Formats: sequence, structure tokens, C-alpha cells
Amino acid sequence: MGNHPSTGRDIPPPGNPGGGGLQRRHLIFGGAAAGLGALAAVGATLTGTAQNPASPALDIQLHGETIVPFYGVRQAGVQTPPQAHGSFIALDLNPGTVPDRVRALLKLLSDDAAKLTGGKAALADTEGEMAVRPARLTVTFGFGPGLMSVVAPAKAPAWLKPLPAFSIDRLVPEFSGGDLLLQICSDDPMTVAHAQRMLLKDSRSFATVKWVQQGFRRARGSDETGTTMRNLFGQVDGTANPGPGSQKFGAVVWGDAANPAWTEHGTSLVIRRIRMDLDKWDGLDRPGRDESIGRRMDNGAPLTGVQEHDEPDFDAVNAAGFPVIADFSHLRRARPEDESQRIYRRAYNYDVAPGAGRASESGLVFASYQADVNRQFVPIQQRLDELDLLNEWTTPVGSAVFAIPPGCQPGGFVGEPLFV
Repeated sequence: MGNHPSTGRDIPPPGNPGGGGLQRRHLIFGGAAAGLGALAAVGATLTGTAQNPASPALDIQLHGETIVPFYGVRQAGVQTPPQAHGSFIALDLNPGTVPDRVRALLKLLSDDAAKLTGGKAALADTEGEMAVRPARLTVTFGFGPGLMSVVAPAKAPAWLKPLPAFSIDRLVPEFSGGDLLLQICSDDPMTVAHAQRMLLKDSRSFATVKWVQQGFRRARGSDETGTTMRNLFGQVDGTANPGPGSQKFGAVVWGDAANPAWTEHGTSLVIRRIRMDLDKWDGLDRPGRDESIGRRMDNGAPLTGVQEHDEPDFDAVNAAGFPVIADFSHLRRARPEDESQRIYRRAYNYDVAPGAGRASESGLVFASYQADVNRQFVPIQQRLDELDLLNEWTTPVGSAVFAIPPGCQPGGFVGEPLFV
């Protein structure tokens, strides 16, 4: 026996059963038993059985097999409640493309989109197992100026062109323009990735990828259905949206007698990639954030209200006689006095790798649907361009406009009426 150098206590010799130490085999087998016990405890916790009867069972609701029909009078993915993940892909047609080639492309894409959204493998799908969980997958097609000029220039709406130049824009080609849009949305990012790959395989003989913008919202089940999304500023984003299926929604998106759409059951889509300087936003305190937005950050209520959907009172003033909701606030600039100047926003957040010395590179893939871009979207954007305090922290870097054609029926394809 020897002495421990620091305590002076006796150290029993190796293998001495009479000593106070543990034998090597005890350590090995005792540790293994403890490990098995820990695994059993974990298993019991996950299954809700046993050692602690108070432990609740893991409540898992499966949504993977939920299907949004592809075929219909209108395309899915507009009125569909927004899914958790979205990918927006702009394609440019190959030089010299003729109408028959566009027709073949749209037929192929429509056929495969119908299969994929129905939980079935696409025509040339070598990973068909990836398609069986559509998780509310939708594929929505949009036609840019280039496609319409090839197929049916006389049927192109007057607003199908780049937006007017705005002083706040810093647009780059990598996120602007495009002949054909594929909007792919699902509650499962694996489903989005697989559908994107299948549809781009369909397209590669006809067109090239111009840009891809991917975004996300909270995962399904994180919030109650119908909860307004938050952007990465933490702002409750989209409070004034008309409810899908409502009469107001129909007038805003599909048009009415006073503001008709370019074609029956069609609409338009403006996509703006808006870079948000979160590093600079970090320097603004909570009252400053509330004032710049015109709403409370915590619940989205207007500064003159209590709940998110309270109507703002733009005439209210504070003790000093200044408007409670400032003229430069985002809420005041975005809220039209003309009821016809409404849009339906279906935006997604993006977050990519930051550059050197930065903590974030984030923003918003702002997707806006409306019957007429010129009458609805442009006036709002002009007001924001003139005097929106949020311009201090946001920069539009991408912009594109697409005509959203009606849906199609089995055996047909999206855009078919343009070829008649």
C-alpha cells in the first residue's frame, strides 16, 4: 500500500478485494449497466411509460400526407395558408425558344407538379420515396415578360414589366427579373428540395436558372393556425392582410368589377428581396422600434390600440401634440387611404451566411399578390420610398414581376389558354 500524494490516505493495491477501491471489472460492467439503465430511462420517457408515471407521452402529429390539390380553377399556393418553407425559382428561356417549346415545358412541369403535390413520384423521379410526404406541397407558376413576349405578347397585362425605379433600391441581377417563376412551398424542407430538383430536371433542356430564393416561417404547430408571421426584426408582419377566402381577399387578389385582374382567375406576383440590417437594428431600443413601425413589437398592436387587429387611430396625438403614430412610421406609410390599394403579402424570411465581421445576413423574400400591380402595389411602394423610417434598416436588392395564370384541369396544363 502507498499513500496518496495529496491526501496521505492509503491506496489499496490493484485487485485487492478488501480495499476501498473499485475493481476494473466492476467499473466496466457497472458502467455498462448504468448506461443501459440510462437508455431505458430515456426510452420510458419518450414512450410515456413507466418509471415516472407523471411524464407525458410525446405527442406527435403527423402532417406529411396532407395534400393540396394541384388542379383547379385557380392555382394553389396563393390562397393556400402559407406553408413553413418556400423556394422561389426564376428561369430564363433558352435563346431562340419558340412557342411550341414553351408549351412542351409547361405541359411537362404541370404534369410533374400534379404528381408531386399528390404525393406521387414525378415522371423521371429516381428517388420516388422522397415524394410520398407532400406536406401541403404547392407549385405555383408565374409568367414573366420574356415568356409572354414569346407566347402571347398581345395578352400580356400592361403592368407586366419591371417596377418603376425607387430611390431606396439597390437591385442586383442575381435576384431580379426572370421569364418563368416556380414557387414551391411545403411544410417540409425535404419535400421542397425534392420537388425543386425534379422540376429543374424537367426544365434544363428548355431554360436556365436565373436565381433561387429560399425562405422560411415558423414550423407548422409552433404557433396556432392563423397567427401572423414575424420577420427577423421580430416585427409582426402582415396584420392588415385580407383573410384568404374572404370577399376582401377576392377583390384584392382576384379582382372585381372596379379593379379587374388581367385574366379571369389570374393575378399578379411581385417578389422583392429585402435585405434587413439586423446588426444596425440591434442599436435601436424598443421604444424606437415601436415608433418606427407604428406598432408594438410584442404583440403587433398599433400604438393607439391594445390588440394586434385594433384599428389604428392616425388622428391621436400625445401630450406634446405630436401624432402617436408618426407620419414616417411603416404602418402609416403602408396603410392606404384608398381601399383599392391593398395587397396580399405571403412573405418568407431568409437567413444566409454572414460576411466577415457581421453577425447576420438576413431579410425577407417579400411576395405580394394583387389583381393589378400598377393600381395596388406601386402606390404603396412609392409612399414607402418617400418617407418610411424602416428604410434606415432595409434595402431592396431584388425585384421581379410575374403574371399568375389561372389553374388547369386534369389533362391540361397551366398557361394552356395562351396557346389558343
